[in-house]
Amino acid sequence: MSAEDYRRIADAVAADIADGRLRPGDRLPTQRAFARAHRIANSTATRVYRELARRGLTVGEVGRGTYVRAARHAPGPALAEPAPAGTVPVNLELNYPVVPEQSALLAAGLAPLLRPDALGAALRPLAPAGTPAARAAAAALLSGPALRADPDHLRFAGNGRQAMAGALASLVPPGGRLGVEAFTYPMVKGIAARLGITLVPLATDADGLRPDAVRAAHRAAPLRALYVQPTLHNPLGVTMSAGRRAELAATLGELDLWAVEDAVWAFLHPDGAADGDGAASGAAGGDRTGEGDRTADRDRAADRSCPGDAAAPDATSATGTARPPLAALAPDCTILVDSLSKRLAPGLTVGLALAPPAHTGRLSAALRSGGWTATGFALEAVTRWLTDGSLERIVAAKRQDAAVRQALLRERLAGFRVHADPRAYFAWWELPARWRAETFLAAAARHGIAVTPAAAFAVAAEGAQGAGPAPNAVRLALAGPAHEPLAQALTTLAALAHGTPDDSLPD
Repeated sequence: MSAEDYRRIADAVAADIADGRLRPGDRLPTQRAFARAHRIANSTATRVYRELARRGLTVGEVGRGTYVRAARHAPGPALAEPAPAGTVPVNLELNYPVVPEQSALLAAGLAPLLRPDALGAALRPLAPAGTPAARAAAAALLSGPALRADPDHLRFAGNGRQAMAGALASLVPPGGRLGVEAFTYPMVKGIAARLGITLVPLATDADGLRPDAVRAAHRAAPLRALYVQPTLHNPLGVTMSAGRRAELAATLGELDLWAVEDAVWAFLHPDGAADGDGAASGAAGGDRTGEGDRTADRDRAADRSCPGDAAAPDATSATGTARPPLAALAPDCTILVDSLSKRLAPGLTVGLALAPPAHTGRLSAALRSGGWTATGFALEAVTRWLTDGSLERIVAAKRQDAAVRQALLRERLAGFRVHADPRAYFAWWELPARWRAETFLAAAARHGIAVTPAAAFAVAAEGAQGAGPAPNAVRLALAGPAHEPLAQALTTLAALAHGTPDDSLPD
């Protein structure tokens, strides 16, 4: 048989894979059986299987056979404009970190779950409370020196966004007002719109959300709750100081307010980090932000907690430097929301919500009514990864990876006003005055690079049409590309920013 003949057979198998008739994970026949079915020689079947492997369509496992390989999807949404010919698009919009070793670690944890008895149990429907094993594992994950998470008050959602939606739905009725940082996680804007919640932008500074802004907004018209990111704020990269956390907790008690604390990125910044330990530095020569406790904040730190019997713990650890979660300082009026999408992988994840005892029932009801509960298979898989050491090893690798990417950022964007925590997977870039964010977005897209403009994070003032003027800034999500494409993309963006908008226009 000629080379064209075996390639034609390989093309037919490839077409079956592309059309979905053969799906990722499907096992191909043995080469002998394949040869019989196609009436070809065994040697020809061997050449077909080698060709499929060369194309990256199959993978062979010694002693098990040949399987259809999972497709390599292009990351993220399409760019605003087509990338130039020969350019590989680089997505700096979406931020799901992946490290090389994680697939092998996750696969090993899944193997016991695929036994028929274990799989049958994992496929049963679950209540928001999940399973005792899952609650114990998640409570251990969320606990630290200042916070002891009670497993009985943990609830599970399909992902972090669903946990967030359940928490907000349980606290803020349609038409109610939710205070948020003036630049906030864009998904919160979408959740609020769907729940009929009015967002109220609140001023921040180098230490995070300003309590005086909370009080002023509440005086203008009562707020029902706050949504806040105290650690590694997305997009600004600020980590709230210990004094500011204590003052904010006191403000919640003073105003009888609830808070939803988003800790999704906090795993990169253990215990909120020590004061003065590089939190939210100007990574590439810009102004420093969030540099640590200000004396005034420490002096103003109040000793009040939210309504309830439990007193707030002291804002510092034995060393006087830790930054405890807001849920530790205001335990009776804070719902702590976390997710494993960033720690592990977005395709098989779970959202976590830790509520005060008196509110657990309302949170459960909101998760059930929204259809936001976690699936049994995902929860069982995550529980295994939490308890077998996989998550700990993956998190350690991601912390190292984030540090490498931040070093590339500092090197390639030296001299620009870039604000980023050296532990984070993102950065906030204040563009040169000659650039508008939207113009820079389009220029980057012409080079095959997607970035996110500041307007995507800006919250409109009440009654305003749109978010109003946003600063000329973009957020760079650093997790997606491999290190070399990331470095090249940052070099390209630096060259663009050094030039003028007219330089970037197509011929």
